[in-house]
Amino acid sequence: MEGDGKLEAQIEVLLNVEKQMRQAGDVAATRKAAIDILQLCFEARAWKTLNEQIVLLSKRRGQLKQAVQAMVQQAMQYIDQTPDLDTKIELIKTLNSVSAGKIYVEIERARLIKKLAKIKEEQKLIGEAADLMQEVAVETFGAMAKTEKIAFILEQVRLCLDHKDYVRAQILSRKINPRVFEADPSKEKKKAKEGENVVEEPAADIPSLPELKQIYYQLMIRYYSHSNDYLEICRCYKAIYEIPSVKEDPAQWIPVLRKICWYLVLSPHDSMQSSLHNSTLEDKNLSEIPHFRLLLKQLITMEVIQWTALWNTFKDEFENEKNMPGGSLGDKAAEDLKLRVIEHNILVVSKYYSRITLKRLAVLLCLDIQEAEKHLSEMVVSKALVAKIDRPMGIVCFQPPKDSNDILNSWASNLEKLLDLVEKSCHQIHKETMVHKAALKA
Repeated sequence: MEGDGKLEAQIEVLLNVEKQMRQAGDVAATRKAAIDILQLCFEARAWKTLNEQIVLLSKRRGQLKQAVQAMVQQAMQYIDQTPDLDTKIELIKTLNSVSAGKIYVEIERARLIKKLAKIKEEQKLIGEAADLMQEVAVETFGAMAKTEKIAFILEQVRLCLDHKDYVRAQILSRKINPRVFEADPSKEKKKAKEGENVVEEPAADIPSLPELKQIYYQLMIRYYSHSNDYLEICRCYKAIYEIPSVKEDPAQWIPVLRKICWYLVLSPHDSMQSSLHNSTLEDKNLSEIPHFRLLLKQLITMEVIQWTALWNTFKDEFENEKNMPGGSLGDKAAEDLKLRVIEHNILVVSKYYSRITLKRLAVLLCLDIQEAEKHLSEMVVSKALVAKIDRPMGIVCFQPPKDSNDILNSWASNLEKLLDLVEKSCHQIHKETMVHKAALKA
């Protein structure tokens, strides 16, 4: 009790000093008095008094912004030295309420909320942690370092994915432009002009830009895996593969390149997939994993692939992906791989045949007639190819329908050729007649 009385007396003296300095407009002295009060409470381990003094000092009439900012920054250093979790949460909540709505301590508030969200996550309250993080829109903070902004948004995305809130995760991920990872940090460091906001240094635990790029694309892979968007997953792995630290270490790039190959094969055929397919085949590093070069070559060669032979060749590699970094390819991956092989075979058949019977098509695809017709119809609906099925006759026609202008042009061209032939024939007849007449006169 004697210690408490002594502490209160010391605080009272400092409060009077703080009042005098504040009214005199002395920023440095006011800041020092406020910090000394907090330091006294901390050294006495009077956590309840510390919280009370933080609130009291922040609410004093005409309190200086610099004093509040210094006070919040000082108190944040005590968070990790609290005796128990309840005291820690109470101190964070006090600082959070003091900094709420004050633009000059917005960065400190964002860091406080991040700490509180981490505690909630450790308590398995993922939903609460995600909701807490979404309260802060760091993209509007002019004084926060770019890397810290990105790290904060990525943390928001991660918590949304853990909470299985995929819609919000997508909205938050769009706040980050992937081009920001290509910027050269050395070129961006320039002296702030007078009147501009000075950008603060990021916190010590914030990763570098290449590390943030890798975290961003790993989170996007998690998001796209939810909807089995194989092409987007492949593009994310391609971006990770291009990171210099990954490209220099074979232990890192070999698993990533394997994933690129698998997701390319699993992606539906379109112009983007075809472009990525060709660029991956040109990669020299692919020679380190020849099995996958063979797989990509097979799917780009215009030849019918036997599914059973392909599966027997690559089954072990496919199942081995579970043990590789990044985990398995997904629950539906094996079914989708078979579907991609069927689609490839239909495209090959459409290149070599203008008309084919459904029975023969089913034989080439190693399917029954109903299955072959179903897959062909799905490809026509998705506009992957043009085909018409004559069901009574059982014939598939792969010829695209001609435009009316093209038909008219071809008719005009044919008529022109016909008239040319008639004219040439008339000329030849006339010539022969003249020759014979000349012979008779002679």
